[in-house]
Amino acid sequence: MSKPVIGFIGLGLMGGNMVENLQKRGYQVNVMDLSQDAVDAVLARGNATQFTSAKALAAASDVVEFCLTTSAVVEKIVHGEDGVLAGIKAGSTLIDFGTSIPASTIKIGAALAEKGCGMIDAPLGRTPAHAKDGLLNIMAAGDMDTFNKVKPLLEEQGENVFHLGALGAGHTTKLINNFIGMTTVTAMSQAFAVAKAAGVDGQQLFDIMSAGPSNSPFMQFTKFYAVDGEEKLGFSVANANKDLGYFLQMVSDLGSESPIAEGTSKALQAGVDAGFGQNDVPKIFDYFTGLKK
Repeated sequence: MSKPVIGFIGLGLMGGNMVENLQKRGYQVNVMDLSQDAVDAVLARGNATQFTSAKALAAASDVVEFCLTTSAVVEKIVHGEDGVLAGIKAGSTLIDFGTSIPASTIKIGAALAEKGCGMIDAPLGRTPAHAKDGLLNIMAAGDMDTFNKVKPLLEEQGENVFHLGALGAGHTTKLINNFIGMTTVTAMSQAFAVAKAAGVDGQQLFDIMSAGPSNSPFMQFTKFYAVDGEEKLGFSVANANKDLGYFLQMVSDLGSESPIAEGTSKALQAGVDAGFGQNDVPKIFDYFTGLKK
């Protein structure tokens, strides 16, 4: 059985490595990105075509995959005059690997369904290094027929592929996951900052806390910077701030509120405003200790 032609939009560090993995596995790819250097790297590996129109890319592809930065960008590329919706063929599938607002995802899915197309939201876990080897964790959601149709493709991109339910459940799960993770790292970073201000040794604090139920990979990541001065989490303050904003939007859409997320979001925004936006989240420790970027 021949492999589907993949249209891929968004060749950042994660997306670029995902495309390299697809090329190694024999897929023909159609690509589009604002960075010509990123596109050229794909073209140099062969069996690839560059597009400058999302409409044309969608028309030439069996499956369209996104690895984009924000819901606003996704909506523009889907709904724009020269967007995916204007060109996608009946029977095709759109897979959104980014982190988006679930309500937006559901609306896009409905618009695609009117054209006889399916959609899967499939946010990612793990790192760009895992993407290059097809070893991502993929939190997929959408109707079962659509999921089963693209499952073989997803399994070439992820080591662990989860089906979480109806369209939007993947983005919902990712936002909940990031709310927990980023709130934990932000709180722990402030804990180490308070310890420093009070004259308590950071290593001793870590030894005590890691001997109890507070121990976790997040504590390890926080300790790497707060105690050892190393950045190892690989997730920026700006990205965390964006995801907390999306989480709050999702909670509001559900008719509720989250004072905890509001507090984390306020701290992360302060970190961005202080110049730490492109740094690893644990580096917000410096903001809490009063250090300037």
